[in-house]
Amino acid sequence: MKKRILGVSAGFHDAGLTVIHGDKILFAGHSERYSKKKHDKFLCREIIDEAFKYGPFDSVAYYEVPWKKKLREVYAGQGLNSDTSSTWTTRGSLKKHFGAYYPQLPKSVYSIDHHLSHAASGFQTSRFQTATVVVIDAIGEWDTITIWDARYKKRAMIGEWGEVQYKKLWSQKYPHSIGLYYSAMTGRLGLRPQDEEYILMGMAGWGENTVQKEIEDEFISDYADIKFKQNLHTGVDENFLKGVDEMNIAASTQAVVEKIIDEVMARAKKIGKSNNLVYMGGVALNCLYNRNLGKWWDKIWIMPNPGDCGSSLGAAAVVYGKHIRWEHPYLGTDIEGDYPVDELLNELATNKIVGVASGRAEFGPRALGNRSLLADPRGEEIKDQVNEIKRRQKFRPFAPMIMEEFVDQYFDMPKNLPTSPYMQVVANCKFPKEFPAIVHVDGTSRVQTVPKDSKSGVRQLLEKWYTLTNCPILLNTSLNIRGEPMVDTREDADRFEKEYKVKVCS
Repeated sequence: MKKRILGVSAGFHDAGLTVIHGDKILFAGHSERYSKKKHDKFLCREIIDEAFKYGPFDSVAYYEVPWKKKLREVYAGQGLNSDTSSTWTTRGSLKKHFGAYYPQLPKSVYSIDHHLSHAASGFQTSRFQTATVVVIDAIGEWDTITIWDARYKKRAMIGEWGEVQYKKLWSQKYPHSIGLYYSAMTGRLGLRPQDEEYILMGMAGWGENTVQKEIEDEFISDYADIKFKQNLHTGVDENFLKGVDEMNIAASTQAVVEKIIDEVMARAKKIGKSNNLVYMGGVALNCLYNRNLGKWWDKIWIMPNPGDCGSSLGAAAVVYGKHIRWEHPYLGTDIEGDYPVDELLNELATNKIVGVASGRAEFGPRALGNRSLLADPRGEEIKDQVNEIKRRQKFRPFAPMIMEEFVDQYFDMPKNLPTSPYMQVVANCKFPKEFPAIVHVDGTSRVQTVPKDSKSGVRQLLEKWYTLTNCPILLNTSLNIRGEPMVDTREDADRFEKEYKVKVCS
């Protein structure tokens, strides 16, 4: 009998809920989309109401082990907060997060190691029978980096997936953390840690690697074992590298992080038992580094939501214990109706910029066509216009979405990464002068390839756009303003349309 499992991630960063029924994902969403608080770490009533529509549940899976996390917090000098006695246990933590809904939760409750939740959300949604799994984030309970061997037991029948097995091969512990390093440098640049690391990545392309040695001398103790000289949990002194151009700090910060991740991948390749890579954790969102993965691995899978919210799926997957069918990332709030292809085309032809809010919202930080701001990528003025709408820095480019079969004509895709359906890698654009809105200053683009069998109406839109313009590319960015979550409901779309004077089609 198939069981319904509620996966929960809450309390640290980007809370979320997932519901699975057997191997099918019924719902997966971000709390921030409902509460309207960017990276909301708490569950709100609206997402709980949405998830409970898919109940009742046979069990609940929590994405970390509370008592281990509490011990680490005490070790780190964070002390004991007023509710600590109730949140040392999984049930106490769930009661805190669900409040009045807690009595409706089933008796069967599981707490899953944080990095195992990350690993499972990747491996059990992949198509691999075996994989080397690498998890890199800021911090779990104690782990900051883990390497796993993941595989399924021998199958009884062809086409049947066996029980999943995980073996941790190596780990690095707090406070030695790649994620904390990158967040600390994000703060040093005057950006919001745990939020605007992606802006640091964008800045890196504008700078030169002039202070890598200074950063290494200040922070790096041992590259091979990934050890830092100091605990970066509390950030970096604001006077560090004072007077150095911020773009150069960003470029050097990125150079250091790529060198460190290379060491992790080299270790994983050496001790792992599979040439398939599953890469998870918040650091897996560093698309600048991800273009290098193909030099180490033959086949690569990064689940589209590799951070903490995605661990709600991972915790549920561990409890289920078998392969999870990953069909598409459109798993959140549903705006019913057909994808408005013709309306979008008309608006693009007339005004060159249009929003779309249609179908189910994306699970993950990238807008992939269902909650997107779209534009004609050709022309010098488009980038500035879209940045003005989104209240972003003018130097920042946008992503191209392209019909998959055309990608090699327009981009040099990285080794062993011939496609990028979830915007997870950058590639060099072959015609940067023709598409200035989607090309960064270094000539790269964060590509989204859309296959013919895409589950989103965006494929049909691209096909008609190509017929109309002979261009297989559209500019794609999230339908939101800097610092706000993506549009989720039709009401959100109406507010966006009214406030920012951009037509949003549903």
